[in-house]
Amino acid sequence: MAIVETILGLIIIVLFSNLINHYFQWIPVSLVQIFLGTLTTLVFNLKIDLDPSWFLLLFIAPLLYNDGRRFPRKELWKLKGAIFNNAILLVFLTMLFGGFLITLLIPKLPLPVGMALAAVLAPTDPVAVHSISKQVKLPDNILHLVSGESLINDASGLIGFKYALAVAVTGYFSLSHAVGDFFYVAIMGSLAGFLLIGLVILIIEWLVVKGFNDVVFNTVLQVAVPFIIYLITEKYLHASGVIAVVVAGVFFASQRNNFVSVQPEINLVTERTWDIIVYLLNGTMFAILGVELPVAMKGAIQSDQVDTFRALWLVIEVWIILLLIRVGWTFIYQLFDQQHNSWRFRLRIALISGLSGVRGAITMAGALTIPLQLADGSPFPERSLVLFVAAGVIILSMLMAIILLPLFAGKTLDIQTRGANADLSTSKSLLDEDDEDDEETTTAEENLLNLNQAKLYLLKNAVRSLEEQRRQHNQLAVYQLILEYQYLIKRLEIAEEQSVGDSGIVQDELDLNRVAIKGELRELQRLYQTNQIREKVYLRFKQTLTKQLKGINHGLTLPQFGLILNLRLSWRKIYRQILIRWGTQQDEKYMVEVRLVERALAKSAIKTLSEYLRKPDVNEQAFNREAIYHLIIRYRSLIEKQKKQQENQLDPAVYQQQLRNLHLRSISAQRVSLQYLIEQGYLDRHSAVALRQYINHEENLLLRVSSV
Repeated sequence: MAIVETILGLIIIVLFSNLINHYFQWIPVSLVQIFLGTLTTLVFNLKIDLDPSWFLLLFIAPLLYNDGRRFPRKELWKLKGAIFNNAILLVFLTMLFGGFLITLLIPKLPLPVGMALAAVLAPTDPVAVHSISKQVKLPDNILHLVSGESLINDASGLIGFKYALAVAVTGYFSLSHAVGDFFYVAIMGSLAGFLLIGLVILIIEWLVVKGFNDVVFNTVLQVAVPFIIYLITEKYLHASGVIAVVVAGVFFASQRNNFVSVQPEINLVTERTWDIIVYLLNGTMFAILGVELPVAMKGAIQSDQVDTFRALWLVIEVWIILLLIRVGWTFIYQLFDQQHNSWRFRLRIALISGLSGVRGAITMAGALTIPLQLADGSPFPERSLVLFVAAGVIILSMLMAIILLPLFAGKTLDIQTRGANADLSTSKSLLDEDDEDDEETTTAEENLLNLNQAKLYLLKNAVRSLEEQRRQHNQLAVYQLILEYQYLIKRLEIAEEQSVGDSGIVQDELDLNRVAIKGELRELQRLYQTNQIREKVYLRFKQTLTKQLKGINHGLTLPQFGLILNLRLSWRKIYRQILIRWGTQQDEKYMVEVRLVERALAKSAIKTLSEYLRKPDVNEQAFNREAIYHLIIRYRSLIEKQKKQQENQLDPAVYQQQLRNLHLRSISAQRVSLQYLIEQGYLDRHSAVALRQYINHEENLLLRVSSV
């Protein structure tokens, strides 16, 4: 019963703190939660046995996973150098140099204990940073930098703390063992996060293909992911669960678009569920921090050997040391930039970065693991003072950020880092929809449409709207969106055919794919025989096409999306970039030939399909129109992409903006189509509500994802 009462009490603190923050927005909600937690402890004598292992599992793992999932990927890549340096090098610099300076301030403190204190104070808290940023308008790049390093520096700080504490307790230290252990937990943690989330994505995609759209099941599955990954990595692999969940979150975000449009309801419910979980975990974590503060400070206040006022002054001095190290590091780091800014500008950036490095719950959780005794049974030196300083620095870092950051972050700053600087008309008859024909099949229907039939109507009109928006500059984005809608259309048509015992669209896709690949093989042979490509390129593409043709003959359609396909494409992209940047002239010639072949094969496939469907003995009307259209668009998309890459016109930012704008217009087209079906009486009330919710889910999810 005590556990239930404690949980309810913490939830009440979270709710009340947000209510206070609503009326006093200049006070960070995290600070209010700490204060209420401390007040509750003093008044009701609330106690929580804070075990760092369950604290990391229940709070840090899901919060860091969610941060990694929502962290702007463009900014993460742009600031990768600065984030790595701050998360690894700065942490260990703070541990060594800061620990040395702390022992100078406290002569009775052994050097390993001083380093342990500096190590546990080194990590910044991402939750606290975002809480402060709501009150202070931090420059975006500084916020992204501090948030990005906060995703990783927990692991490096805890590893440094672990070894410094081990030296303090046992008096033994092995540099080789420590370095080896660090690389093991970091690399193994990264691999574990990557492989485990890859398995989860495969499961989700398999469920999508099988049509298992249970909202509750899929939501629970996705929410359980960080807990499972952290537990497996820590307990069975003895690696860093923190790094594992961060890698998992970032990788999941990069693959989310593969199935996000296929499951709009599930993804929207999942996002809302995460909002609730993060809301409660964030608040509860800082409330627990407030509960533990009196425990951490009680020993130093009651001790006759520690002067309370001297301890308070030590808190200020230690915070200044941490601030100066961080400011100095950032200032020196800026000197390596190619930007020639004045020293005052660089100093201002460094001060903002230093003050933004707020400490939080991970520091408190680590400090409370300090043992009472050393290995020889003697009391741990100055334990109560170390806990007091750690708790005091957490509070002081928040207060100083609130007071001082507005003085330096009044104007927008930009922190610079080293990491920051064949014609469709050939088959036009295959692509055009006959508006009058379509009108007959939809308006002449006297009976009500079922949900799948209505969705098909909406999606086909969305595709038509995208075709109307197609221009020379946005063709690639149009084709990509049409492919996504075509996948949904194909699924719905297969479901409709299965309901009447037919499988025409699947067989049509197999037959057309077979024709297209045979055309590609003939074109590949021609390129090789005319000496336009070398044998190496010829054999590579022949092997791929032969494998695809063999799969089709066994009844396998070509994959439209998936983790394995995306991993292969990502590896090819990385390999190409390596050849382009560091390859020899032979490698450059190889890449030129690869691009030539890819474009030529796509054009040949379109031409072959067009000629095949014009044959007198082939009835074009017998084939499913969507299967034909899907193949043509897939090849056109490949041609356009190769064209953009060859001309260096593929700007990722412009491309993403085009996708977003086109997607919004296609959603508008679906709304108009839905209104038409409702007005003409083709939908019952239940189907109309379901379709309107479906469109709203798709739009809300698009707006939410595009803001990340």
